[in-house]
Amino acid sequence: MVSFTTLLAGFVAVTGVLSAPTETVEVVDVEKRQTIGPGTGFNNGYYYSYWNDGHSGVTYTNGAGGSFSVNWANSGNFVGGKGWNPGSSSRVINFSGSYNPNGNSYLSVYGWSKNPLIEYYIVENFGTYNPSTGTTKLGEVTSDGSVYDIYRTQRVNQPSIIGTATFYQYWSVRRNHAPAARSRLRTTSNAWRNLGLTLGTLDYQIIAVEGYFSSGNANINVS
Repeated sequence: MVSFTTLLAGFVAVTGVLSAPTETVEVVDVEKRQTIGPGTGFNNGYYYSYWNDGHSGVTYTNGAGGSFSVNWANSGNFVGGKGWNPGSSSRVINFSGSYNPNGNSYLSVYGWSKNPLIEYYIVENFGTYNPSTGTTKLGEVTSDGSVYDIYRTQRVNQPSIIGTATFYQYWSVRRNHAPAARSRLRTTSNAWRNLGLTLGTLDYQIIAVEGYFSSGNANINVS
């Protein structure tokens, strides 16, 4: 699982982005809403992942099907959401619901690949901090009528799904914020590939709500 990382634009550090792993695995299959602590597992047919940095003030709840909710206040650093494991480059991801951040937060398609080790974000909405701040734009892609700006950053000796490592982050940041959207990973990954940004074997892939010393609430349904 990951938390807010430090963006490196041209490999220069800029604070406020997300990344931190989870080492504890909690496998749960339930048929009702369940407020849980940090962990990963399966809930109502979907993979979930939830991590926080130990600060209080975050309540993550798995709901029916692909739904989940997060409420946070002066929360520290957290990320949580639902999706699939493994991910798929051909998957069309639909999400809807409400997202009401107050401060630094993202709503994104989030995942990892291995060989190469890549952490990727398709940011559909965000709070007061734009993750492209201070980075160099590499290109853009249009998907379902919305334009996404593309960036690459690097993490050096930082936590990842395989432990401490150095790896790239790929970013597509939507220009118009979306309370509901359809995300086509194939469109995005093809645009990344055309810029020399290749993904490896996909690991987990979720719609994630992330927060960094902020407050807000979100009720999201993924399908």
